[in-house]
Amino acid sequence: MPPKANPKKLNTLQLKTLTLVQELAKDPEAATPDPATGNIRIGRLPRPHGNHFHLGPYVVSKADATGLDNQGVWMALIRKGLIEPTDQGMALTPEGQDYETGLRETILHGSDH
Repeated sequence: MPPKANPKKLNTLQLKTLTLVQELAKDPEAATPDPATGNIRIGRLPRPHGNHFHLGPYVVSKADATGLDNQGVWMALIRKGLIEPTDQGMALTPEGQDYETGLRETILHGSDH
């Protein structure tokens, strides 16, 4: 039986934010793996310029990233066990790393500059 889509019932803003954090976790300049826990610590969040920002090889619309500045979104992701707060920011848990948001292709666009 295939896994249930969105088993934690995240809303669209939470799904978009988790998608962006998952991509940040792949950036060695922004992320540090913690072998003891399996978490990936995120040290910095991207800042937009104009109506977009760059995330690795991708361009992301500022409109798709409003959850990065929304405390309620972060609290929901913490409560659902997908991220953990740290003294230096946050950490993406193994469950958060593996959570299928279904939005990667929708909000991460190839960069032409």
